[in-house]
Amino acid sequence: MQQRTINKAVEVVGIGLHKGEPIKLRLEPLGTDAGIVFYREDLALNIALSPDAVIDTRMATVIGDKEKGYISTIEHFLSAVYAYGIDNMRVIVNGNEMPIMDGSAISFCLLLDEAGIKEQEISKKILRVKKVVEVQDGDKFVRMRPSDDATFNFEIDFNHPVIGKQKESFHFSMYDFVEEIARARTFGFAKDIQYLQSQNLALGASLKNAIGLDDHKVLNPEGLRFNNEFARHKILDAMGDMMVCGHNILGAYESFAGSHHLNYELTSKLLSDASNYELVAVESLQSRAFAKSFA
Repeated sequence: MQQRTINKAVEVVGIGLHKGEPIKLRLEPLGTDAGIVFYREDLALNIALSPDAVIDTRMATVIGDKEKGYISTIEHFLSAVYAYGIDNMRVIVNGNEMPIMDGSAISFCLLLDEAGIKEQEISKKILRVKKVVEVQDGDKFVRMRPSDDATFNFEIDFNHPVIGKQKESFHFSMYDFVEEIARARTFGFAKDIQYLQSQNLALGASLKNAIGLDDHKVLNPEGLRFNNEFARHKILDAMGDMMVCGHNILGAYESFAGSHHLNYELTSKLLSDASNYELVAVESLQSRAFAKSFA
């Protein structure tokens, strides 16, 4: 399997979740071993993707520099990048956040479909997990463990009548991501949105780009897309946060009540010790199923 970029440049305009302003997103091909590079067009600022670039995880994954410039809410987009196996690409925005689109990753999948995938001349390398790596916060945890398959298992427990306890187990493939995970939307509670907007945050939030909940029910007239859409969106987030490593990961991700912050701590801990992982060419793997998952 070869490294991948996109076949042609594509762009789209969407609303930023927090500022509520139009954001132009443009994707451009890059050469081999270039990685995923974010670019703030309005600041002429490059931000290379890595856990070292993460500066905030309270409400979203944010990369960059608080003084020089940053880009927020990258995780939904990166989940699509992970699923499509893109290794090298320039991601250009003209503001401090990614467009939220409909609150899921499906619009980014469609954008990558429009761009097309281009195979490159160098073998694709993936990050293979060699040891169990875990981060805990009370009863909350995220972990990666060695596996011949890329899997994501997430459990949540919210004190809310619509959510409650939910689980989702996802055996990764690009096709199944589009069918089972990509359309799962982010969610928020009406009482929290009111407070955030009073702080000039979440100004772009609406029922068009999130699942809204009051104390008892879903506020969106169309209802849910999946009966466990909340757990599926957590897997979407986790895939995007794991892509901050800059590579697809071969291993089993597991979480109970995980968060962007715990995911950041997990990627940082994973990469902090070279005995935890190795970068290997996909064709050198004993199992050929991983390469087929990108078909």
